[in-house]
Order: sequence, then structure tokens, then C-alpha cells
Amino acid sequence: MYAERASRLSGAVVWTNTPSGPGPGRVLPDGCMDLLWYDGRLLVAGPDTRAHVTEGGAGAWAGVRFCPGTAPALLGVPADALRDRRVELTDLWPTARARRLAARVNAAADPATGLDEAALARAAEAGPPDPLLARVVAALDAGRPVAATADALGIGARRLHRRSLAAFGYGPKTLARVLRLQRALALARNGTPLAETAARTGYADQAHLTRDVRELAGATPLELLRG
Repeated sequence: MYAERASRLSGAVVWTNTPSGPGPGRVLPDGCMDLLWYDGRLLVAGPDTRAHVTEGGAGAWAGVRFCPGTAPALLGVPADALRDRRVELTDLWPTARARRLAARVNAAADPATGLDEAALARAAEAGPPDPLLARVVAALDAGRPVAATADALGIGARRLHRRSLAAFGYGPKTLARVLRLQRALALARNGTPLAETAARTGYADQAHLTRDVRELAGATPLELLRG
């Protein structure tokens, strides 16, 4: 069973998941990075460009999902170094430091609470997030073209691409596709017909929506909705 709640860290989400049965699961691209807890260990999930299929093993998971662009400053690693990867925190941080954080999470009332507290502590150490990154996400999530976004921010397309790689793990065009995927699925899950969903989220038509979702999520919109 999956459950989530707002984190005490602004914009982040704390979640728990205990698989209800055998079989793989599917984690869809969302532009985010997660700090994960499993069996007493801490891992980092990088930004995905395609669906991540889990092994479906037994055991509880917990995580804190950072809003797009914020995790690299908190974790000290550029997002593109972790694109489409899940790695142990000990592979990114000095072993002693990673183990101290794991011990802190494990000593909390529950792993989700421990992760939430750890995220708050890291944010206090790292300082406020770069406001430019939030503006990039807002513009692309609103459907603004990449070139227009760069012009509006006054940073140029090449600089926007470089900043996006480090912050989001991929260029702004891919981020825009991922954010559009999430907007479309949110509408469809709320009962909006797929043809209307396609029109409202900037796809040429329903066939375009289906192709793009299949490329990013590994399944058609109807398959995802049934699942």
C-alpha cells in the first residue's frame, strides 16, 4: 500500500510503500529526486527519463521526494550524474557521514519521520533554493516553450540547458515532456476523457498523447489508468 503526505520541507512529499503482493511496480518520471529508506539503508533515486520498474520484493519502503531542481543542492551531487539510477548514499557521501544520517533516520519514530527530519536539517545547512529553478519549472509546467522560457528568464537557451542538466538531470525539453506527462495523467485520473486531456495539455491529438506516454511510461494511458 502506498501513502504520501506533505513534508515539513516546503514543496517536498514524504511517502511510504509496502507492496501488497508479488510482481513488479512502475515508477513514472516526474522530474523529482528521492531520498529512500529500505531495510535500514539510505539510497538516492535520480531523475528518470523513463519508467523505473521495481523488482516487487517484500518489505516496506519510505522516501522523501524533493520538488524538481532542489535535491542536488541538498545532496551535493548534480542531478545528471544520477539520471535513471538508484544508488546507495554511501556511494555519494563519505561512508561515515552517510552512516550517521542512516542511524539518525533509523532512530526516529518511523523511517518516514526520520527522512522528513533529515530533509529539514539538510535544507537548513544548504540554505534557500535557487529561485530561478522554480521559475523554470513553473514556466515549463504551464506549457511555455523552452525558447520563450529562456528569453523570459534572460539567461539564454544554452545556459538554461546547462543549468537544467545539473538541477533536473536533463535538458528543459525533456523536463517539459515529463511535466506534461504528469499533468495529462492527473487530468485523466480525474475522469477527463483522453481526447480532451490531450487538447488541454498541449498534445497535437490523442494519438500523440498515447505515443508520448508510452515512450516515457512504458505503457499507454489506458493501461496506466487500469493499473
